[in-house]
Amino acid sequence: MGPFLFLFFAIFTVVCAIGVVVNKNAVNAAMSLLLSLVGVAGLFVGLEAYLLAFLLLLVYAGAIVALFLFIVMLLDMKGDDRPRLAAVPMLARIVAVALVAAGVVSFIARGHLPSPPVQVEPAIGSDLKVYAYQLFTTYLLPVQILGFLLLIAMLGVIVLSKRFEGMDDIK
Repeated sequence: MGPFLFLFFAIFTVVCAIGVVVNKNAVNAAMSLLLSLVGVAGLFVGLEAYLLAFLLLLVYAGAIVALFLFIVMLLDMKGDDRPRLAAVPMLARIVAVALVAAGVVSFIARGHLPSPPVQVEPAIGSDLKVYAYQLFTTYLLPVQILGFLLLIAMLGVIVLSKRFEGMDDIK
């Protein structure tokens, strides 16, 4: 991947990730998350990790973001005015910014990261048949349990957010 495409996908991913954080509207934030995941998939394609790019788009962009959008639209959430910042979250923000700044300064002071040695032969486990075999034999039960837990979590969110009539009188 040329340096131009890497910079394009990297900047695109970071801008979309910032859009996830700053959007008040949950639907717009979910769409920014989708675009950010597409940018990360583009970076995976640049690294010739086609399976990871495909799985990222299939699982996260296709399923998780669609689930987010479905729940947000089902619950009819609207972006409200943000509450005023308290002293503790402001202190946490200052500490977080200071830690990121310290990391950037130490990275600049040390120089660049050492590059890994170039491998001529393909990495162990790069064959898709091995992934498929392990997924459908060894890891079949954990994958099914994870899918079932995601279904239960989605149903739990729907039940907990449902407004029952007559519940407003009980306080």
